[in-house]
Amino acid sequence: MKTRVFLSMGLSALVLGGTMVGCSASDGGTGIASASSRDDAFAAKAGMANARRAQAALAKRDGDGAVRYAEAAVGMMPQSADYRLLLAQGYLEAGRFTSARQGFADALALAPENGKAALNLALMQTAGGDWQAARLTLAQHAAIIPASDRGLALALAGDAQGAITLLTDVARSSESNAKVRQNLALSLALAGQWQAARVVAATDLAPTDVDVRLAQWAAFAQPAAAHEQIAALLGVRAVTDAGQPVALALNRAPLMAPMAPASGAAPVEALAAANTGESDDRRAFAAAGQDDATATPGVVAGFSKVTFAPRREVVQALPSRSPAMMLRDATPRLADRSTSVAPDTAASAVQAAAMRSAIPARSGDWYVQIGAYDTVGVAKDAWTRATRRFAAFAGQQPNGMTFRANGDAFYRLSVGGFSRGEADRLCRRYRTTGGACFVREGAGDQMAQWLRKGGMQVASR
Repeated sequence: MKTRVFLSMGLSALVLGGTMVGCSASDGGTGIASASSRDDAFAAKAGMANARRAQAALAKRDGDGAVRYAEAAVGMMPQSADYRLLLAQGYLEAGRFTSARQGFADALALAPENGKAALNLALMQTAGGDWQAARLTLAQHAAIIPASDRGLALALAGDAQGAITLLTDVARSSESNAKVRQNLALSLALAGQWQAARVVAATDLAPTDVDVRLAQWAAFAQPAAAHEQIAALLGVRAVTDAGQPVALALNRAPLMAPMAPASGAAPVEALAAANTGESDDRRAFAAAGQDDATATPGVVAGFSKVTFAPRREVVQALPSRSPAMMLRDATPRLADRSTSVAPDTAASAVQAAAMRSAIPARSGDWYVQIGAYDTVGVAKDAWTRATRRFAAFAGQQPNGMTFRANGDAFYRLSVGGFSRGEADRLCRRYRTTGGACFVREGAGDQMAQWLRKGGMQVASR
């Protein structure tokens, strides 16, 4: 057995792959505007042609080509869940995790029964450090995601013990196979139970291969960022990505361009996704990518190159009056795609100024929490990324505070001093750009430490 076979085994049933163009491309009765039945027929024919080209590009592991054609297919038939799923696969092959996350969310919104879209969405949420959202997605769609895949996805999302419980039950059932057992062994390794992992792994491996496998897992279990595990697992290289084009948002009229352009759009401005739960703060991580395990099995990045910091599960106590974390909208919205150059044009300046002017004045004790990080330096980097993603933050004073959980110190990053309604609206607007946040009451938040140390001046609210 090849040393990396366990990776392709781990999530091969649902991660990418599957025939797209053979499925219906109907609009699902959602009322998308069309000029005439002739236009509908033209859009269907052009969409199918581009979808076939996108699938062929995926078979060659040409992510950029797949994205180019799949975007054209979705532009022609915006309500086709099959084309949305194909587009998300293209984004993954191209290493564009942010766009892939939105693509799978769109596909799932159009086809709630699609287990592949649900599993991949959870993986993309994990890659962005949004472990709580990933586990929620897995729980909500447990009935349509095979337990063997769901178990490993749970382990990657920080719930190794839950994964062990689930996979142990499957391993003891009539559905047990090598894939289930190896996923269980990897979950045990991620939980630090190395002796048990060795015993389970040895069930399907030769004795000489067990040590090699455990060495790979030892490196895999210590990521420097959450996206590195997903990227390594799926064999792609992450690129900077500002998200899906806004023209491909759900419920827009079809674009009447018959074929994709000859050249693809280059990845643009880098982003980072940070997320915490109200009682479950975590590190925020940058986004990365995924591959097509069905269309072209095989190439998976080696783990010897992965260097990491330990995974931590953090439970933070907040005041008893703290509100429950706001859940994401049921139908995700797409973010504007930025350009790869600095926003120094007149239009960009006007837009940024308008966003800053919309920031509410200090009027209460509610805060929008952006993340919780290992150090002040990491929090400062996260703030820089957040202001690039969401111009309205540029006029805000970042706040922070240190807290301890399970003996470890963390630094929370927030903006605040709003009424509950103002904080809710601000967090919702940030989420529309692809960011992650939740609303809570003040808990000792003060001016960010790097501002106090450096004597920097910030714009007042």
